[in-house]
Amino acid sequence: MIHGFRHVAGALLPEQQSALADEIGRVVAEAPWFTPTMPRSDRPFSVRMTNCGPLGWVSDRAGYRYQPLHPETGRPWPPMPPMLLDLWSRFGGFRAPPEACLVNRYTPGTRMGSHRDADEAELTAPVVSISLGCDAVFHVGGLARSDAKERIVLRSGDVCVLGGGARLAYHGVDRILPGTCDLLADGGRINLTLRRVSKV
Repeated sequence: MIHGFRHVAGALLPEQQSALADEIGRVVAEAPWFTPTMPRSDRPFSVRMTNCGPLGWVSDRAGYRYQPLHPETGRPWPPMPPMLLDLWSRFGGFRAPPEACLVNRYTPGTRMGSHRDADEAELTAPVVSISLGCDAVFHVGGLARSDAKERIVLRSGDVCVLGGGARLAYHGVDRILPGTCDLLADGGRINLTLRRVSKV
């Protein structure tokens, strides 16, 4: 496993997972799910997304970027729930708060191809990821796309941290495992990714 990657199994208790899922439900009510598309090709992602915090990550024909407004409603992203800020303090260990929480919605058959999070100016800050809902087969590799990958199953309440030498490691979700958790009313999985964007 690449140095700087941490997997904390069961970091959130069941009641904490339920509380966070409720908070994300309120985020989605204010900032509805949207389907991003790939730069240049405009091919849609298989997952749907939204964000909370001062900035949100979006992707469309114009490219990958962070922006303060929802791409479809034109409204500011809702505030980040305090619970997420607490998780950043607990697992991120960075001197400044996160500015974006990307919320990815996985349903059966969706995946996230191998990629690295490199659109942030502050690359000394870690990326903190929280899983809610059904299990996911996750892979993490090295700093080159062709490096060997290790696969682990992420379960609801798990936290992963990409920091230090793993900050720019390639990673992704191969598939979700339906029926492994009943946290979300309509099944599936939600992944929350906390990021610091601006340099401190």
